[in-house]
Amino acid sequence: MTVLTTNTNTNTTARTIAVPNPDPTAQTSAPVCPVTGHTAPPAAPLAAPRITPPAPPAPPAPAAPFTERYLLDPAVNADPYGYLNSLRDHDPVYWSAMHRAWLVTGHAQLMHCLRAPAVSAERVRPLMDAVPEGAREDAERAFGILSRWMVFNDAPQHRRLRQVFQEQFAARSIGRYRAFVERATRAMLTRRAVPGRIGDLVADIARPLPALVFARWLGVPQAHGPSFWYWNARVGDLVLGAAQEEREYRTSLQSLVNLDDYLADLVKQRRADPKDDLISAVLAGGQIGKSVSEEEFVGMLTQMAFAGGETTSNLIVNAVLALLEHPDQLAAVREDPSLVPMAVEEAMRFDGPSKMSIRTAARDFDLDGRSVRAEDRLFLVTAAANRDPSRFAHPDTFDVRRGSASHLGFGFGAHFCIGAAFARLVAGAVIDVLVREYPGLELLDGRHTWQPSLLNRALTALPVRY
Repeated sequence: MTVLTTNTNTNTTARTIAVPNPDPTAQTSAPVCPVTGHTAPPAAPLAAPRITPPAPPAPPAPAAPFTERYLLDPAVNADPYGYLNSLRDHDPVYWSAMHRAWLVTGHAQLMHCLRAPAVSAERVRPLMDAVPEGAREDAERAFGILSRWMVFNDAPQHRRLRQVFQEQFAARSIGRYRAFVERATRAMLTRRAVPGRIGDLVADIARPLPALVFARWLGVPQAHGPSFWYWNARVGDLVLGAAQEEREYRTSLQSLVNLDDYLADLVKQRRADPKDDLISAVLAGGQIGKSVSEEEFVGMLTQMAFAGGETTSNLIVNAVLALLEHPDQLAAVREDPSLVPMAVEEAMRFDGPSKMSIRTAARDFDLDGRSVRAEDRLFLVTAAANRDPSRFAHPDTFDVRRGSASHLGFGFGAHFCIGAAFARLVAGAVIDVLVREYPGLELLDGRHTWQPSLLNRALTALPVRY
């Protein structure tokens, strides 16, 4: 708002108008109004201007007291960012008696944890401890498989396991599949997302497309897809904590064993008859059976199979939701599709598919002045660190032109997500086709339901009009 101020004492020309004086004895020094003929009262003598001292500034309003909330509270699970911001502002390294863990929410503090040798990724034992007593007899082999996942290992084991896949997951290798991913994306959208039709973006494209692409890359025959992805979903229930009852644990544990058996057989087939797929390419590298055992290789393939669908699916949904809820940003990407890769990165920062990762303290260490003890759990809350105002300007704003500011959505350092290039390729392909070829894409009214999870940020459905 612009305020215009007029100073009537500036740039004004005085005019003298002669008026007959009826009383020759009267003083004529007082000015006479030319309209009424009345004499104005004598002017007050000039006095020093009165200066009123400015009022002292009001004291700042007292900050609202911080109240801890359960991270799986339905309201926090549905929209965690307001609470996570207040938690980070209150204390970026907060001991939560409620969660029996350190909640690390500051960007700098979380980066320190991702670099620190004292912070361990080995966390299979806590998963084992959560299994109901009645399901323990089924758990031994399943948790042996999990112990071979690289994400549950520290250096030097982690480095030894990861190097087997490093070349195949590099961006230049993933790029070989770009044409296939784009064809598969367009074909799936053509079948399931007819313009003007109402649908669910999760079921129509975000869930089946990464599964299709990853199964093709891994070498899983299309006919085996339903069983393969059922087992993966049940493994997710175990790893992400969705399994709660004894029956659910038994199903998840058996699914992990079934998945391991299936992939072990597939590895044997590819040794005998190599194909153009990930398993054949890694076997051709000559490290399986030398630096890494075949049992370890198969165990890591179960991790790849689980991660290849879940994370990428959630990234697609969250990115499309953010664009549709910010029409100006969607318009910018439509006007300049070269912004698609930046939109994917900003979605990873703004509302990524993972809210946190869990670590344990391998030994006592100091974190931002706090004494962390050996065996303490640490929740590394990337969803909060990615909105830390000390690292990101206007962190609660979704901005596809934000640029190269590094987010922690894919992790950092030794445990940086090995599948990042795959997720970027598939999510980027979906968003590119949607923004170019679906000008009528819009959200339908209604509440969005988020899966209850400490770790994942996943919608159960995203109703849209294509």
